[in-house]
Amino acid sequence: MNPVITPRELAVLLAGPEPPVVADVRWSLTGPGRTDYQAGHLPGAVFLDVDGDLAGPPGPDGRHPLPEPAALQAILRAAGIRAMTPVVAYDAADSSVAARLWWLLRWVGHPSVAVLDGGIAAWQAAGLPVAVDVPRPQPGTITVRPGAMPVLDAPQAAALARDGVLLDARTAPRYRGEIEPVDPRAGHIPGAVNAPLCELTDAQGHWLPPTRLDELARRWGVGGAEVGAYCGSGINACALVLGLERAGVTTSQRPASLYTGSWSQWCTDPALPVATGGDPG
Repeated sequence: MNPVITPRELAVLLAGPEPPVVADVRWSLTGPGRTDYQAGHLPGAVFLDVDGDLAGPPGPDGRHPLPEPAALQAILRAAGIRAMTPVVAYDAADSSVAARLWWLLRWVGHPSVAVLDGGIAAWQAAGLPVAVDVPRPQPGTITVRPGAMPVLDAPQAAALARDGVLLDARTAPRYRGEIEPVDPRAGHIPGAVNAPLCELTDAQGHWLPPTRLDELARRWGVGGAEVGAYCGSGINACALVLGLERAGVTTSQRPASLYTGSWSQWCTDPALPVATGGDPG
């Protein structure tokens, strides 16, 4: 399944004999998007909460650690996902949150998953309907088998920043250490390259074409070396992993690694160094 799907393509699938499961994962640093979901969502879409459903409890592993496999399996089955069911995730617009579900499903061995290009904003702009009723899907049968996507811990992230390419998906001011709205220390992992998530999409939240994404990747130094990504807490960096695959510089068989604890884990360990400024350091 192509990792990015347009609203019209999704509408055709939803009208077909075997429609995909559609998941609304709208979320921001200020909280989940359940209120937005209740006000209107794609017909038949289920709501999944990033904090409660797509991450474990915050702690030493960061603000959004990976969920326990058994808990994630229960969540995905409650959403109606079966072993071979295609899944489409969407957020408000730019896939920065939808990519988390894309990554998690790939991580547990479910390859048929995509994000909706432009999110619900693009769906509505295309004149497609929204609904307010909450579906009650039949329980799914998906079996969660973690390990199909590579992950990094803090020492591995440090080594990759030194010996390969480690991309930081946060905004440039956060990367440079000029601001830090959430975590106790500002700056970036020494050696990491700033690859702001906002550069993956246009002003409307639509993904750039693969050729443009390839140009970005080359500018960030992505080439033959091993590559990984991190962000504030491991949510938005999933979009970098997706973007590199869409660009063709990584593949589904050899994807970029994700530092799951990300800055929220790194910055809380006083033994780990922090770089500031615009250079990788």
